[in-house]
Amino acid sequence: MTGLAKPRSHVVIFDVNETLTDMEPLRARFEEVGLPGHLVATWFAGVLRDGFAITAAGGYAEFSAVAADVLRGLLDGGRTDADEAINHVLRAFTELRVHPDVPDGMRMLHAGGIRLFTMTNGAAAMTERVLAREGLLDLVEARLDVSGPRVWKPGRAAYDYVVERAGVGADRAALVAVHPWDIDGAQRAGLVGAWLDRRGVPYPSVMTAPRVSAPDLRALASWWLDE
Repeated sequence: MTGLAKPRSHVVIFDVNETLTDMEPLRARFEEVGLPGHLVATWFAGVLRDGFAITAAGGYAEFSAVAADVLRGLLDGGRTDADEAINHVLRAFTELRVHPDVPDGMRMLHAGGIRLFTMTNGAAAMTERVLAREGLLDLVEARLDVSGPRVWKPGRAAYDYVVERAGVGADRAALVAVHPWDIDGAQRAGLVGAWLDRRGVPYPSVMTAPRVSAPDLRALASWWLDE
């Protein structure tokens, strides 16, 4: 565990895709529609790229629409079953499980009096299905997505939207994510950035360093609640 002086945050906001959910099963879906499983990372990076670009240009598009378009570009242009293949892959998002450290970590934070929220560039409905299946839905006060502010994270308006919904100042909220771009965006908006470094990779030097870093959510919760 690394970090500066312990933040006083009493609201914790979770990113969802990859932070809470394990997206590894998407590899099998890719293979089932004839795509190499390793292309999942390329596809997801492309979805984020296009979503960020649309936001930067002042526009908005839903995650599912962007995800479908990027996936269509990876499929053979002559396929007559492209729509079916895309739907098959995207349906997997509602069937994902959370990482093993997530249930304990979320329960620890909730039991410690921390208010929990989620904010995703995806769909809140997908988040709710995943949390409900894992028995975690009741721990989360509000499941939010970028359709509210119509700005993808890391746009500042996305973080402003969450803290406004939580009724706290940005300095009393923390954003937990595995993505450095999300940590950087949250901290530029005044939140505490808590980076889950499950893979043990270097944090990019060009982005604002996280206020807190932990190897998983259990470790983060233990440190946060330790007086």
